[in-house]
Amino acid sequence: MTRFVIGPDVALYLARGGAAIAEDHQLVAPTLLRSQVLSLLYQSVRRGDVTQAEADRQLDYLRGLRIRFLGDRVLQRAAWRLAEQLGWEDTLDAEYVALTRLQADAFVTLDAGLAKAVQAFVTIAEPQVLLTPA
Repeated sequence: MTRFVIGPDVALYLARGGAAIAEDHQLVAPTLLRSQVLSLLYQSVRRGDVTQAEADRQLDYLRGLRIRFLGDRVLQRAAWRLAEQLGWEDTLDAEYVALTRLQADAFVTLDAGLAKAVQAFVTIAEPQVLLTPA
């Protein structure tokens, strides 16, 4: 089984299409993913990019995914150190990268800048690797 850390960008990418995740993959994320996704969908509804019904559908899809959420002190300590090492202003992205280092095989992100910044620390994967083959 391959373990992948997904960020909020990938979670929403998957939710938009209602993607089927391959059975031999396990998804992992920091507990903060839930709040970030909720906030991003709320902002999208406020801007008029999606309807409330569509946001609810995406949230329901994400709630149904088998994602293992982690947020213990070991992860927090590792994220803090990584954010310091990279000179980042906060620890949000560092939690995803630290979790990948601690618990997963690869980090899946759509953010090319983030991927480039952390490619020396973790393996980066494209979202398509998560999907059930057609």
